[in-house]
Amino acid sequence: MQERRVVITGTGVISPVGNSTEQFWSSLKAGRCGITVFPELQEWGLPVHVAGVVRDFEPAAWGISPKDSRRNDRFCLFAQAASAQAMQESGLQSGVNIGPDRLGVYLGTGIGGIQTLIEQTKVLFDEGADRISPLFIPKMIGNIAAGNIAITYGAQGANLTTVAACASSTQSVGEAFRAIKFGFADAIITGGTEAVLNPLAYGGFVSAHALTHAEDPLQASLPFSSRRGGFVMAEGAVVLVLEEYGHALERGARILAEVTGYGNYNDAYHATAPRPDGQPASWAMRDALAQSAYREGEDLYINAHGTGTLLNDKTETAAIKLALGEKEARRASISSTKSMTGHMIGATGAAEILASALALRDGIIPPTIGLTDPDPECDLDYTPLKAVERPVTVALSNSLGFGGHDACVALRKFDQ
Repeated sequence: MQERRVVITGTGVISPVGNSTEQFWSSLKAGRCGITVFPELQEWGLPVHVAGVVRDFEPAAWGISPKDSRRNDRFCLFAQAASAQAMQESGLQSGVNIGPDRLGVYLGTGIGGIQTLIEQTKVLFDEGADRISPLFIPKMIGNIAAGNIAITYGAQGANLTTVAACASSTQSVGEAFRAIKFGFADAIITGGTEAVLNPLAYGGFVSAHALTHAEDPLQASLPFSSRRGGFVMAEGAVVLVLEEYGHALERGARILAEVTGYGNYNDAYHATAPRPDGQPASWAMRDALAQSAYREGEDLYINAHGTGTLLNDKTETAAIKLALGEKEARRASISSTKSMTGHMIGATGAAEILASALALRDGIIPPTIGLTDPDPECDLDYTPLKAVERPVTVALSNSLGFGGHDACVALRKFDQ
């Protein structure tokens, strides 16, 4: 089967650093931190203090009615709002400039409708099983966001929900890339969504010793720092429209970047800890670069998974060196935008793919803020403190999830 080029023609963002692509990118370039004090944590009796909270989110601004707002979990509303932005930007209309069967939806989420699960579990114990809402299942299930997006936009093509913890939306974008590349769709609405700022999710991650206990939001998410102490939970959604290049060209679509490679492996090592040698993660990067025809000496940006946990950051550093070799690894510009957004779990991969595409377009490397004292074991160029101007032609976005999921998507600066 003939391979086809795949490009990004639409973007949408709901995030702690802004609720549009423009706001998101302006914040990242400026090194603006979206992490804030989250007082509810103290009410829940948990030893954590901060979160990446989506502010000023009004579903009606994206055409979501009050009725639909009540009938959907927050994670689904985020996805619908980000999709509305992305589809408007892309200009795609099912049945008008794309066949309904050629438009798909691939969306990732790590946890799905957990707030609905909490609410209805309380109903179960307080009022009995016969009082559980008839909306419980369609509000909770992880695939409902993708289903609702398909309904909204008449997308009758392939529909896939990926659940791979922190790698969920990187896998969704990667699988969408493959589906278009090999002719199974002409365009796919893809990305990820998550809304997990509740006591059940926080309690679980606290018990797993994964979260920072820092009280100062500006000193909380510290990827690659010797002072790092865990990640910061965050929420949001990022949606991209991926489209076959010829289809996009024919209808005069604006193209942000080209998606050129995807690697997907597993550590097969531990439920929560990364494999120390970083080898499977390096394979994901290697594959993505090989598919992108990357040549030694090209200017490369890597948006690192960079969670700010002790094990992740040094393992990812080792993986980058394995994938590129010491010389090329030291030439690359790398950063962790989680230092500003926090960790958006199932949405984080799509957010970082978008940041990578924007870095390619503008020749600006977003920073790793807070990186005043790097860990000696994290000794690559992690773009500390401030954004830098650097024209880059290739970008990688890494995601390393619980369960050992290692995924990487590669992009190229768009060149017709």
